[in-house]
Amino acid sequence: EDYSLTSKFFWLVVIVTTVGLGLSFSPVRHVEAAGASKIASAFLYILVATIGLHMDVSKIMDTPIYFLVGIVWMIVHAGLMLLVAKLIKAPLFYMAVGSQANVGGAASAPVVAAAFHPALAPVGVLLAVFGYALGTYMAWLCGQFLQVVAG
Repeated sequence: EDYSLTSKFFWLVVIVTTVGLGLSFSPVRHVEAAGASKIASAFLYILVATIGLHMDVSKIMDTPIYFLVGIVWMIVHAGLMLLVAKLIKAPLFYMAVGSQANVGGAASAPVVAAAFHPALAPVGVLLAVFGYALGTYMAWLCGQFLQVVAG
């Protein structure tokens, strides 16, 4: 019930995602002329640092099974990324940034993209935002399917 159509949080996420996507097709997308990427990059570095500050590495020892599940999950993720990259003959850049967009989202994908070349940071943002937008709707749909399966 917390994540269904009656939840205020659900509607907040869906509406904000939809408005953001809609604005990307409007004249608002031209704020780049005012230097939006430079300001956004600075905030992304601050966000990555803030996320890191909240991590308590000692908690891994409390439940090591979750850490092992995470390792297996990342091995499967890396294997699938390598397989798809080979099948579609994608450059290493797209595989690395696409992977980071899936795992770290908009906070870290531009950082990885900028490591290849500073001008590629917007590609990282684009991949991450597309992943967020698609994930918002697909996560809700997946939750509905799982509720049906759970009975």
